[in-house]
Amino acid sequence: MRMKAGALRRADWLPSAGGLSARLAYARAKSAGVALDPLLRKASLTRQQLETADLPIRVRDQIRFLGLVADAVDDGLLGFHLARSCNLREIGLLYYVLASSDTLIEALQRVARYSSVVNEGIALQCIDGKAIGASFHYVGVSRHLDRHQIEFWMTGLVRICRQLTGLRLMPSRVRLTHRRAWNAELAGFLGHNVEFGATADDITFSNSIRQAPVVSADPYLNKLLRSYCEEAAFHRLRNREPFRSRVENAIAPLLPHGKARVGEIARQLGVSQRTLARRLELEGLSFSALLESLRSDLAKRHLADRDLTIAQIAWLLGYRDVGAFSHAFKRWAGKTPSKARAELPWAMRSN
Repeated sequence: MRMKAGALRRADWLPSAGGLSARLAYARAKSAGVALDPLLRKASLTRQQLETADLPIRVRDQIRFLGLVADAVDDGLLGFHLARSCNLREIGLLYYVLASSDTLIEALQRVARYSSVVNEGIALQCIDGKAIGASFHYVGVSRHLDRHQIEFWMTGLVRICRQLTGLRLMPSRVRLTHRRAWNAELAGFLGHNVEFGATADDITFSNSIRQAPVVSADPYLNKLLRSYCEEAAFHRLRNREPFRSRVENAIAPLLPHGKARVGEIARQLGVSQRTLARRLELEGLSFSALLESLRSDLAKRHLADRDLTIAQIAWLLGYRDVGAFSHAFKRWAGKTPSKARAELPWAMRSN
């Protein structure tokens, strides 16, 4: 019984963030005259949280709020636009650690080490081999719910690398696991080698700039700031991550390939099928119910993408034919996918 209670306490943990992107979105919506209270209620946020810089925000609520604001201001690239226009110093302590580092690779190593200081829901790993860069991994929150936050991170990282080195750096490759049609504005900033619907979230640069000096390097300041980051990172308990989010994040990229089966997910997570089932049960879940919920969430997201046909959405969710997808969607929403799409605000505006 004690073990079960402990597992449930871990499941209750929700990662928090400094909330910069949410506060920038709040300011954007406010300037556009959007009625904010309904959006805040839907995202489980308050005005006080978004108007007080040192109050943490749950990552899940930040992701939801960014999506709501993006719809309200009709900006499908909200995260990208916010990161393009913000003052990088607003990132706070982490920015100054990077800006006082000696070389670009050193800065990338430190953003990976201390990323939890500004966002517990995303863990970065430094890429240092034939190319350099960073890979992004979601902790305690489901990746499939996000689009704007990850684009904010990617865009912000490119801006930081350019500002640190004084060079007009262009990524050699950007991969994002969410779906999006090719976009000229994104490509103009991130480069033309941007892949959506990828199997990982990462960004890389040519290894030739590995030792590019940071123009504002200050080893004495860097040593002092790193001590503060070490202390802050020490208190981030990543082992509290709910098992549900780990399973969801393993399922999502396998759906289009028809490989999102319990045996394959257990193998990827390094547990037996029995252990996987037991750990989900401790969080009040079953694999089939979790898979169904994930597909339902993704279906609603994909239906809002005007570039995807119903047949393509069925494939992305791992269904062999449109009929099977339509039957499942009707069970979730009480209507067919086509009817649900026709009721979307943008669809009604175009009629």
